[in-house]
Amino acid sequence: MSSPEDLIGAEQRFFEARRKVFPKAVRGAFRRLKWAIMAVTLAIYYVTPWLRWNRGAYAPDQAVLVDLAHRRFYMFSIEIWPHEFYYVAGLLIMAGVGLFLVTSAVGRAWCGYACPQTVWTDLFVHVERAIDGDRNAQIRLQRAPWGPVKIAKRLLKHTSWLVIGALTGGAWIFYFADAPTLGQAFIHGTAPFVAYATVGVLTATTYIFGGLMREQVCIYMCPWPRIQSAMLDEKSLTVTYKAWRGEPRSHGLKRADAARDAVPSLIALAEGSAAVGDCIDCNACVAVCPTGIDIREGPQIGCITCGLCIDACDEIMAKVDRPAKLIGYTTDLDARLAASGRTPLPPFRRLLRPRTLIYFSVWAGIGLVMLFALGNRARIDVSVLQTRNPQWVRLSDGHIRNGYTVKVRNMEERPRSFEVAIEGVPGAVIWADEASRASGARAVRLDVGADQVAQQLLFVKAAGDGPARADLVFTIRALDAEGGTARDKSFFERPEQLP
Repeated sequence: MSSPEDLIGAEQRFFEARRKVFPKAVRGAFRRLKWAIMAVTLAIYYVTPWLRWNRGAYAPDQAVLVDLAHRRFYMFSIEIWPHEFYYVAGLLIMAGVGLFLVTSAVGRAWCGYACPQTVWTDLFVHVERAIDGDRNAQIRLQRAPWGPVKIAKRLLKHTSWLVIGALTGGAWIFYFADAPTLGQAFIHGTAPFVAYATVGVLTATTYIFGGLMREQVCIYMCPWPRIQSAMLDEKSLTVTYKAWRGEPRSHGLKRADAARDAVPSLIALAEGSAAVGDCIDCNACVAVCPTGIDIREGPQIGCITCGLCIDACDEIMAKVDRPAKLIGYTTDLDARLAASGRTPLPPFRRLLRPRTLIYFSVWAGIGLVMLFALGNRARIDVSVLQTRNPQWVRLSDGHIRNGYTVKVRNMEERPRSFEVAIEGVPGAVIWADEASRASGARAVRLDVGADQVAQQLLFVKAAGDGPARADLVFTIRALDAEGGTARDKSFFERPEQLP
């Protein structure tokens, strides 16, 4: 390089311009699997906010709700409070370990079937195919000059994509408020501004990522293709072109038939005595690929292991009367075994190996710990904070008074009454700030609303002679039939005694 102009000159091209991908429709087992997963995942996303769950008169009846205003997360019969965020952290850890497990076992199956980018892109592709036609019709329309038909189809397609994007954003906001109420307010223009802003942002991102960028998100933006290289090993199932069976290619059905008339045996093909392999170079696997790669070039970052190339190749193999699964799920180790003429292990056997078993054990262990903690968690809690200004007050009768801010958490979906008692300081009595000192006793009653935290200022009085600091235990006890207790420790402080 003699000057910086060598890097930016007209002859220099350090990147390849995008080649628009026109995936061809295909039928087969993996296409049906993708249809099923897409239908289930989209149904879960769009329908879940509208499901109802009866929690009584004091809690929302939406089955899944992230109630930011009251700092609650509801999921059917489970209610998560802010101090229980470790459950959410546990779910995130389980999701991460589960992703490691799936990737080490079956490659990028998450990317190929259940990733939101894949699901919505697949939906956009089907809408495009319904309007513009299949692959060849889309290519012809792309090359055609602008005219009434092309303009009408483009407007219809992009409008449909925008509607899907708006529905996606609309469904998202319903997870954070009562869906029917927010839906009516949204239509009448009285919803909060943040609701409209969220729908606008998600409409734009869904339209851009699912309709315009598509495979570029998977290849260039998503970090997971780079991370997966550390997750895969020679025993991971991936979509593989079986080159030992398909090469050399015949470049046409007639040439393949002519060569196979002399050597029809698959054993002879495996030994290399055939003129051609099973691949007729029809490019069907390339035509159906949603990222536009050629799986015959080997493992590559653009492969999301969706299996559509398997369906396309199986269809061609059936037409040319050759065995199926020229492209199929296999491991690198089994591919080498098959190429050398040995018998590979069944795919299920490859799944049961130390790495996947360790991942599964960790994943299941975290889940079991969370279930145990969820089933045994306390539904009441108490927190005591001693008033520091002043630390103590000497009363007219010579007793010492301390103040405490007591917070009692009722995690049940009904109001409850509690008894707050003290122990640890002989002769000490307690009373609420709105009550008189004469009402002091060893315990006071506190009513707490459903799903609420009650805060109460309490005073404790004890004799003036005694240690400068003594342990004081606050115990709350539910007064209903269900019962339950909780405790918290604090201190009772007096002035230091002069010698």
